[in-house]
Amino acid sequence: MQQTKTIKNKITSHSSKTFEPTLAIYRKALSFLVDVINTEWSVLENLSTKELVNAVEKLTHHTKTNPCPKYDFDATFYKFPSYLRRAAISKGYGIVKSYRSNYQNWLDEKSESIVNGKHFKKKPPVLTVKHQAFPVFYKGNMFKQVSDNQAKIKVFLGNDWVWVTITFHHKNLKNRGIAGWKENNPTLVKTGKKYFIHFSYEKKIQLNKTKLKEQVIVSVDLGITNSAVCCAMRSDGTVIGRKFINQPVEKDRMYTKINKLKKAQRHSGYVNAPNYWRRINGLKKHIVHHTSSEIIKFAVDHQADIIVFEYLGKMKHPEGMYGAKKLRHKVHHWSKLGIQRKVEEMAHYKGVRIRRVSAKYTSALAFDGSGEVKRNHKKDLAAYQNDKVYHADLNASYNIGARYFIREFLKSFSEKKRLLLEAKVPSLVTRTRLTLASLISLHQALRTNGA
Repeated sequence: MQQTKTIKNKITSHSSKTFEPTLAIYRKALSFLVDVINTEWSVLENLSTKELVNAVEKLTHHTKTNPCPKYDFDATFYKFPSYLRRAAISKGYGIVKSYRSNYQNWLDEKSESIVNGKHFKKKPPVLTVKHQAFPVFYKGNMFKQVSDNQAKIKVFLGNDWVWVTITFHHKNLKNRGIAGWKENNPTLVKTGKKYFIHFSYEKKIQLNKTKLKEQVIVSVDLGITNSAVCCAMRSDGTVIGRKFINQPVEKDRMYTKINKLKKAQRHSGYVNAPNYWRRINGLKKHIVHHTSSEIIKFAVDHQADIIVFEYLGKMKHPEGMYGAKKLRHKVHHWSKLGIQRKVEEMAHYKGVRIRRVSAKYTSALAFDGSGEVKRNHKKDLAAYQNDKVYHADLNASYNIGARYFIREFLKSFSEKKRLLLEAKVPSLVTRTRLTLASLISLHQALRTNGA
């Protein structure tokens, strides 16, 4: 599979005033081209990207062989670099194609509602002409590397397109000793009041194809108190490693900022408070990145082939119980999906696959098969029916890993063999009540059958 990385290099030699005119004129040109492509869509929609770029240039760009274009782009954007114009055309094509696709989906949804006799209230999508896009600098024509931390770029300055030598913080994959990544054309990006040169790298990565019986997985239980609890497990249910990941200092700071913001809003009504949100979001981002990197380190240390998560998309917030409002507030700031997305991105760089299982009853059932547990949420403990006490999140991580292996084993068997195994191990019938004990029983049944 194709993977992409982006390295951000801060420009240190020039102020933002140097690049503001370039960004403004590029966005203005993009708006012009988006309008042209949308107007001529009936002619352009069936063309390939290369054919479309040539067709739009014939409609907008003045040449000897094309003295009277239908839309005079050059009159408004004099001496606009050709490669930057083609980059804007490609970007504009993507914008219009996305809008047209969304509009067609809206029409289909509307017609379906009318046929079914339903009242359709959804508003149609609107084409946005103005976009916060950033220009791509093609190497050789718009960008020339002078040294490791210096380059010449063509910018719009003093009503003309001129070459400017910039100095930037030098960070790239080659210096990090990572081979095989192809460096693409850089992009000029504005973040806040500062400008950066972004280099994107791409590489074709082969994900591992380890046989199921030889796999080592890392099952992850994401939580609010502990950001993540991981366990490394073999296919026979042997647990070979455990890890608790948490950021108590960052979480305490975040909840303190949130409570201060709530107090200000109670006294003054709605408060925008950008500084509060900047700090809250910064702490949330740190928690996501730190948790993700620790999960990946744990997986690499145990040479894991798969990382298994729970499906945590739509969750019902608790109501009617003591402390439900406070818990709902914590769940609202829980970056569960952000951690999963970041881990998936980082895992694919290592060739590690990602899998997900149902979250139902993973924490409610004891991993030893003794039945449902009683939770002590203050201490994150689970009391089993056989009087054993164990860590609730670690218990859940065992069940998550077991569910993955059981699902994959049963999926590879014929219907006849699966029914035979379910007769020997009755707990396999109910998929949402599978535990680590179920996996161990399945492994013993397979050994008895010689599988």
